Amino acid sequence: MRKIKLFIANSLDGFIARADGQVDWLFTDDDYGYHEFYDSIDTTLMGRRTYEELAAFGGDFPYPEKTNYVLTRNQELTNNDDVIFISEDAITFVNKLKAQEGRDIWLIGGGQLNAGLLNAGLIDEMILSVHPIILGEGIPLFAHGAGEARFQLLGGQVFPSGLVQFTYQYQADA
Repeated sequence: MRKIKLFIANSLDGFIARADGQVDWLFTDDDYGYHEFYDSIDTTLMGRRTYEELAAFGGDFPYPEKTNYVLTRNQELTNNDDVIFISEDAITFVNKLKAQEGRDIWLIGGGQLNAGLLNAGLIDEMILSVHPIILGEGIPLFAHGAGEARFQLLGGQVFPSGLVQFTYQYQADA
């Protein structure tokens, strides 16, 4: 069965973006394992607001060779060359997606989708890149309402920039 992997950056105080969605604080001076991770997946999942932030960057869509799903409550959005909009129940859809043949699935975010999939026990692994910055406020890694879940540390790496990257595996029996 395919795995859902949350590969994401966050601040020391647990935010994945500023309150306005900006991610100008992210380090771009190194790969930080991104390319190896990217080659291991064939599908992305993201919420509508995350998709809108990506689209606001302008230019080409960043994941053209992947199957990209945007989960949204808006049933009026139409698919385009880059993404497929999914308005059915996220948990039902993700369970069906995990059962299909293929490589692992990248959960890009945002916080609401992260919390929903966490609460359903559907996040198999998390690769968290913690940036040495306090934002004070912003979009949390997991939106309000995220329940308790236990993860086991698989490994970590410290980079010269001060970024620390941790890989965790979900503990279903904990």
